[in-house]
Amino acid sequence: MSNLFAKATKEKAKLRLAIFGPSGAGKTFTSLSIAKGLGGKVALIDTERHSASKYADRFTFDVADLDKPTVDNYRAFIEQAKDYDVLIIDSLTHGWKDLLAEVDKIANAKFRGNTWSAWSEGTPKQNAMVDAILSFPGHVIATMRSKTEWSIEQTDRGKTKPVRVGLAPEQGKGIEYEFDMLLEMSVDNIGHVIKDRTGKFHDEIIDKPGEELGKELKTWLNTGKKPVEREPLDIPPAPPIEQPAPPVAAQAQPKSLPPKKAVAESSAKLPAKIGTSASYMKAINDAMQKSNLALVDVMPAIKKAGFATLQEVTVDRYGGLLKWIQDNPKQEVAQKAQPTPVAPAPADEPLPEPQGDDVEQLAADALGAIQ
Repeated sequence: MSNLFAKATKEKAKLRLAIFGPSGAGKTFTSLSIAKGLGGKVALIDTERHSASKYADRFTFDVADLDKPTVDNYRAFIEQAKDYDVLIIDSLTHGWKDLLAEVDKIANAKFRGNTWSAWSEGTPKQNAMVDAILSFPGHVIATMRSKTEWSIEQTDRGKTKPVRVGLAPEQGKGIEYEFDMLLEMSVDNIGHVIKDRTGKFHDEIIDKPGEELGKELKTWLNTGKKPVEREPLDIPPAPPIEQPAPPVAAQAQPKSLPPKKAVAESSAKLPAKIGTSASYMKAINDAMQKSNLALVDVMPAIKKAGFATLQEVTVDRYGGLLKWIQDNPKQEVAQKAQPTPVAPAPADEPLPEPQGDDVEQLAADALGAIQ
């Protein structure tokens, strides 16, 4: 058997960059600036209501407006952009929100409101979109909105002011693992590199990152030997692009019955403050005991959702797992069936005593039988 290992060497590569931050952080402008530094033809998928085109007087790029941001449409748009050198996806967050809504519909239609089971159909869609991004032949820059909160900070003069703070990106859990570089933007247009596989920018604070950063990244990406041709990923083609239906003139609609009340996500509540995975495990174990389930009974549902072990289940899926456990209790072993009692046969009733003329008739019959 030949040796499977060989000396590792750096190859030329294509950029996989994710930029996330709150509203007003400059994600779109930063993406276009970095793309300009990378050079080549630039395509931009716009899910932000045609906002990217406002920068057409400062940057040269082609745009496609994705008005119906389903995961399948993202894949179709990415395939259409394969001849461009740089692809900007602005933003990935809309696809994630649409997928969450689709999973809720699947849960109510097929799984009695249980989103845990519905993710068995949602996870493959998310994975297919990630594969489409990773297999794109050019550079990819993807923006993501981040959850926003307000904090109170003290100014130099001793006064306090509210400050908008961005938290985790609004996308599928673990999406950050798929990119070579993660750039977190603040509302002051300051970038913080929190992940960097180049080793040149990790943990750097960059004021208004843009074209110069793109040029430096291009230099590093072009260093190395020509990449070895590898078998392409076996990704099924995306379904045809589904665009929203044109608006229809308002017409008087017949009154309809109110929609049925949506099935509650779960009656089970996780502990109010959970800081460790051990707390989650305790909540799961308690639910399993109440439902008379062992781990072997729960594993098929865990694997169907895309996880290999209970420990791999992500925090955002625990509520669904708890509901699945509650909805699928193991029935107690039925008691041994007792034979159905059989009613005793009715006793023979005595014949009535013959009376009057009956006696004479019986006597006559008896004499006739003897003769």
